[in-house]
Amino acid sequence: MKRIIVVLLLVLAGRAWSQAPAPQKPDSSKWGWKHSVLSGLTLTQVSFKDWAQGGEDALAWTIRLDGLSKLEDTSHVWGNTYKMSYGQAKIGSDLTRKTEDRLEFESVFTYKLGTEINPYLGASLKTQFAEGVTIDAAGKMTPVSRFFDPAYLTQSAGFGYRPSKEIKTRLGAALREIVTSIYTVYANNPTTLPSERVKTRVDGGLESVTDAELKLDDNLLFRSKLELFAPIRKISEVSMRMDNTLTANVSKYVVVILSVQLINDVNASTRLQSKEVLALGLSYTIY
Repeated sequence: MKRIIVVLLLVLAGRAWSQAPAPQKPDSSKWGWKHSVLSGLTLTQVSFKDWAQGGEDALAWTIRLDGLSKLEDTSHVWGNTYKMSYGQAKIGSDLTRKTEDRLEFESVFTYKLGTEINPYLGASLKTQFAEGVTIDAAGKMTPVSRFFDPAYLTQSAGFGYRPSKEIKTRLGAALREIVTSIYTVYANNPTTLPSERVKTRVDGGLESVTDAELKLDDNLLFRSKLELFAPIRKISEVSMRMDNTLTANVSKYVVVILSVQLINDVNASTRLQSKEVLALGLSYTIY
């Protein structure tokens, strides 16, 4: 009797083993390189002829390209972002003026410890494509910047924290370089005499970067990036850069974009700089 029971148990166990699902292999579809590139074009044109109420012809355009290349594995994440935009406007018989000019790259390598806090290495570059000018009341144009003049380069290392899928932040030690050629005012304090100005300024300090991406609706996306840098030589002299973008998809290829940028850097200006852009244009995801 005992032998019969043992045989029955072995048979039942064998059948259960044969019918058990096979061990699941790790999903490798989310590993490896992933790329996304989003392009956009906004265009505004106004033309008058024999218009009794007055007005001036105007033409304004902006083109942009935002991309992300990310390599993710079980042990690390390497994210690379790039933002490029350029725009001009012409009103009446005035000369064409630049309205938008950004060239930015950022690369962050994060090592996964299996916890919510992970070490990272990062580097970034911020500059512009073309010459920038200021225009006084008399219409006189004064050049104040150009390609790689100034350029802001930052290298950092520290720890990152992601409390939720929508928000991530990092804090670390950083080395910031301000590179200039002709417009050395960006690499010096406002009170520095022209004869004593340097072309390149290197500061060690602390860097904090916080990114937020919130999907407010199916067709409404809000992105925000806050960057802070505090130099060791004067920890209270914190430079701040904040980018906020609200994107509404009207249709597959038509978008409305509201962008607000804030910059507080005593080397460039003693006042808080702000720029607001509201644009309706075409958008296309390349891949």
